Amino acid sequence: MTRSIRPLDPQNRPFFAGEVSGIDLTHRLSDEEVAFIHDGMNRYGVLVFRDQKLDDESQLAFSRQLGPLEQATGDIMPPEERRMSMDLNDISNLDRHGNVLARDDRRRLFSLGNQLWHSDSSFKEVPALYSLLSARTIPSAGGNTEFADMRAAYDALTDAEKREVHDLICLHSQIYSRGMLGFEDFTEAEREKWAPVRQRLVRRHPGSGRLSLYLASHAGGIEGWPVPEARAFLRDLTEHATQRKFVYAHVWRPFDLVMWDNRSTMHRARRFNSAEVRDMRRTTLTNSVSSLEQAP
Repeated sequence: MTRSIRPLDPQNRPFFAGEVSGIDLTHRLSDEEVAFIHDGMNRYGVLVFRDQKLDDESQLAFSRQLGPLEQATGDIMPPEERRMSMDLNDISNLDRHGNVLARDDRRRLFSLGNQLWHSDSSFKEVPALYSLLSARTIPSAGGNTEFADMRAAYDALTDAEKREVHDLICLHSQIYSRGMLGFEDFTEAEREKWAPVRQRLVRRHPGSGRLSLYLASHAGGIEGWPVPEARAFLRDLTEHATQRKFVYAHVWRPFDLVMWDNRSTMHRARRFNSAEVRDMRRTTLTNSVSSLEQAP
């Protein structure tokens, strides 16, 4: 079968979000297929693979062929309550018995932060590289995932704006992003775990050489700026970066596998009927270096 990638919106976004055909992710990939996927990620930022009937083990096996995994330490799920290995992120509204979480469950309320624009693990000193999300059970409506092209958003800045953002360092923490929603139910251990980390606001992608904005709802400050001014500025940048012309909205089908590059995209989940099951598994590749080492 011939490998190919077709842009999902060739008229408006020919170089953002592509659908891959000719690769079966349930089998071990050849070196050529691995290189093809990396090249596709460098070009499109988001890749969609349809009808990939992965289970947890085959998803882990496929992901490890692309690079080292990060551990799922970004949630508030106690170890004894987890449904799966720490190599997998449980992107669902289910408890370990398969029951839908109550509307006021602390774990569900924390997970609502996924509906804010963000980049995975930007709250870690060494943030995420790729995220790979497999749809196992989807609700009857809603629950889409939207992706914003942060390369195109950077390109659309004026020259004066590019000079202003070029050397800025932001402070990222999940304490800030969840606080935006009024979630402040953190233990002292969690507050220590998610102390702010430093990330560049502008990064150069090592694969494509392109510059992009590195934004997230986790960003709550800019070094050397008063907090209100920094947050107003970051809000304005996020509004700029998430204009519809920069955004691809993915409508999930069962057994879709969607990959995205956290260095050049932001994403958010959309609302759905929380009484229905939405069960997804995410593997996440760790970046090899901090964003501070990826000078623009």
